[in-house]
Amino acid sequence: MTDDAKNVSGFDHIKPTLRAFLWGVIGVFAGMALTALLLRTPLVTEQSGIYGFLLGLVGWLLGSGMWEAVVLPWFGRENTWDQGQGIGRYFRFNTDHKVIGLQYFFTSVIAFLLAGLMAMALRYNLMTPGLNLFPSAQAYNTFMGIHGSLMIFAVAVVAIVGGFGNYFVPLLVGADDMVLPKLNGASYWFVPAGVIAILISPLWGGFQTGWTGYAPLASTDGSGQTLYYLGVYALGLSSVFTGINVIATIIYLRAPGLTWKRLPMFAWAMLVTSLLNIIWVPVIGVDMIMGLLDRAVPTQFFNANGIPMLWQDLFWLFGHPEVYIIMLPAWGLWLEILPVMGQKTLFGRKWVLAGLIGITALSSVVWTHHMYTSTDDTRLIPFMTTTELISIPTGFMYIAALGTMWGARLRLKTPLVFVLMSIFNFLIGGLTGVFLSDVPGDWQLHNSYFVVSHFHYTILGGMVFTWLAGMYYWFPKVSGRMYNELWGKISAWAIFIFFNLTFTGMQVAGVDGMNRRVASYLPYLQNINIWISICAFLLGLSFVIPFINFAYSWARGKRQQQMFGEAKPWNGKHLRLLRMKISMKFH
Repeated sequence: MTDDAKNVSGFDHIKPTLRAFLWGVIGVFAGMALTALLLRTPLVTEQSGIYGFLLGLVGWLLGSGMWEAVVLPWFGRENTWDQGQGIGRYFRFNTDHKVIGLQYFFTSVIAFLLAGLMAMALRYNLMTPGLNLFPSAQAYNTFMGIHGSLMIFAVAVVAIVGGFGNYFVPLLVGADDMVLPKLNGASYWFVPAGVIAILISPLWGGFQTGWTGYAPLASTDGSGQTLYYLGVYALGLSSVFTGINVIATIIYLRAPGLTWKRLPMFAWAMLVTSLLNIIWVPVIGVDMIMGLLDRAVPTQFFNANGIPMLWQDLFWLFGHPEVYIIMLPAWGLWLEILPVMGQKTLFGRKWVLAGLIGITALSSVVWTHHMYTSTDDTRLIPFMTTTELISIPTGFMYIAALGTMWGARLRLKTPLVFVLMSIFNFLIGGLTGVFLSDVPGDWQLHNSYFVVSHFHYTILGGMVFTWLAGMYYWFPKVSGRMYNELWGKISAWAIFIFFNLTFTGMQVAGVDGMNRRVASYLPYLQNINIWISICAFLLGLSFVIPFINFAYSWARGKRQQQMFGEAKPWNGKHLRLLRMKISMKFH
């Protein structure tokens, strides 16, 4: 760190973020006032809220540094933006892919912790049959909707793709940065804007629809529903921009000699994930725009005069590829970590690639299994068939993982422990999904806590466990220090045990008649809900352990031995050495 960086105060570090917030607030009030003036309406309406958010988003982006770094150079002015040094880099517009990756990472961690606290509040309320924390069922539903929206759109979709993808894809393909660094820098700043919009929705009436935003129920909500639409739309824009950058970087900036056959599995997974992002995220964007128009104009897309089922079709047309947008990068991480920890070549690489492509293709023709209880009979059998077929290419990931472990000398370090736990959890998620992919089974279990359990085994058990595996695996590379291995394993086992106790309990509650998305229930279900809540509280505490481990280790952890200028704790094939060999061969 330079002397100038040491002399910068903490306030100076965050000044760009404060400026972005100030410009955003000014934009919000300017948009609302201008709309009220032109339409001759009160200051606070649906229409003024929409235009206020849009102008506020522009102010937020420009205030972060895009005014000096992007806008002024368009008009021939010199780029005078200082991207900062030290910790200040992370509080301003930046074009360094590593800085952007860490910006995504820390933002997703904050969203994860906030959503987790909301889950604790929900579980505390459910320890008794009636309301004991929230003043009304509507307040409970709003908290539940915010929890789900943050977990899905700001954590599950963003954490690995935005965090690990930005940081490591250029490194894995031998590129210096992303193809479009300024677009990459801008894409991050949509994430905090979307998160803030969702978080403040209770101040404008909240929303009762959950994270799925179902119409026509949405038409009965307060203006908080508008903030849901705008927040999800902003988060979707970030995903699309990141997807464009990842695809272009992998195609055009690969190191000489790094053919498609040599491309690392995480890079392959990010490639197909980004393809799904740029194809299907615009679909939910259209859904959000139509929902806004129904509220602000108003049009009649989703009410009784329109097509009430259209929302569900468009939402799940994106929503099930979204599961693979979440899990494909996780599988890529499995297949990066397993060969290194087993000191063995990846088994069945061609089958993995076939699986990735098969999942990408089939994920677009399974969405109606979310609608078995509401759709017509002509869709049931075809979509039950495609839903069950997608388990075949998914199985290729398991074959590759098991084949790689077969005969390997596995080193049970924390990253591998989390990967093995993720493999187990996702298997349970897949097995419980069999019941829901079958029409008669889904008719019995739909809208119950069995579905909540299945969903969390798939996303939390599959993706979040792998996210933690990636944190431990790449922590030495990012920080130059080693985490505490003992506390790493303690955190893994604590999270694994309490996760399974929590969501196995939800399976029992669901089969026993516990409906999801309800603030109260019949008294006979209280005992199982107390069990679930206690285990959930212990699970929440367990998630604190790895973040304390990382924070302490980043400050005081043992420094890693350096080889070719980079940390190499796992004795894996070193990327820079591989790049040198490839370069020597082809030049």
